[in-house]
Amino acid sequence: MEEEIIESSSIQNLWEEVRDLSLGNPPYIDHLPTPPTPLQFLRHYITPNKPCLISAAVPHWPALSLWPSAAYLRTTLSTAAVSLHLTPTGKADSLTPHPTAPSSLCFASAHVETLAFPEALDLVSASGENKTVAYLQQQNDCFRSEYAPLAADCEAHIPWASEAIGCSPEAVNLWIGNNLSETSFHKDHYENLYVVISGEKRFVLLPPTDVHRMYIRDYPAAQYHYHKDSGEFTLELDDPIRYVPWCSVDPYPSPHEKQREMEKFPLYFNGPKPFEVTVKAGEMLYLPSMWFHHVRQSPDDTGLTIAINYWYDMQFDIKYAYFNFLQSIPYTLSNDPTLYKIRNMESRFERFLCNSGDESDVIVTKRDVRDGSDNEED
Repeated sequence: MEEEIIESSSIQNLWEEVRDLSLGNPPYIDHLPTPPTPLQFLRHYITPNKPCLISAAVPHWPALSLWPSAAYLRTTLSTAAVSLHLTPTGKADSLTPHPTAPSSLCFASAHVETLAFPEALDLVSASGENKTVAYLQQQNDCFRSEYAPLAADCEAHIPWASEAIGCSPEAVNLWIGNNLSETSFHKDHYENLYVVISGEKRFVLLPPTDVHRMYIRDYPAAQYHYHKDSGEFTLELDDPIRYVPWCSVDPYPSPHEKQREMEKFPLYFNGPKPFEVTVKAGEMLYLPSMWFHHVRQSPDDTGLTIAINYWYDMQFDIKYAYFNFLQSIPYTLSNDPTLYKIRNMESRFERFLCNSGDESDVIVTKRDVRDGSDNEED
């Protein structure tokens, strides 16, 4: 088959123009002091597929004062059976060395156990001991099933978002972990309203237009298995073997690997800066559908990071068609800078799901939200 080639300037112009015309200059995103009206949210954020951080998002929620207390959680959820994810590193649904060919990578999923909440919380608190990291989460509407006794402490949906989007959340999920749990780059086909209750979450964000910078490739799927008797993990490939399309880039390579990673993934490391945002307790991040995101977290004084998120179905409209067209474009990266052209050698992901009345303008301030400080330069 004849190889398709496009000039790198075409892709680079797209990256720059979407920032200049719509998204703004990274690492900044819009910072709203209070929630927008439904019309403002639809007009300024959902329609342009643009993230924002909302400070006083949920000041009336009892969860903000109640959930940081482990005693309250243990009492309220004393009989609840919950899903606990276990890994040796805190990195689940991410790339790790292949179990039989360590020079290659595979896509590893966590070992999942159903435990009584008090026991599960003990394991989260003890994460890092005995080379085991525990994370309370299950991306299947777990808040409305496993954590139903906590329902009165927050809203069943975000009213202004539900009105703007035109539906109720498809799923509501709860996340309880510590600083050892990390989420690798991926995207979701949902409009995501992410509220931090305790601790902080640090997001690295790239818009869907930057899909080529993610170096999405097919990796063999594998599963961690935890053996209680020995306290050890084994990693086993799925049988029959299957492949998962996943983002190859780690935005935080270790110092001794950084140069090699930059050489492997130049479109990411040499391209426009990603957007970065730190979401603190009581704040809400609107993460638009199909945005690539990497997440780290830090706990509060109790040693826990707690968050809840609302997934609303996205509209599979013209922007979805545009994204599918864009990701189908082949690209390559020539070693000769005078012939800097782009060709996609990993384009087997055409249909993949990576996981997976007049109102006044919104009041917006600009903030470098990586560390919560205003107007800080690199």
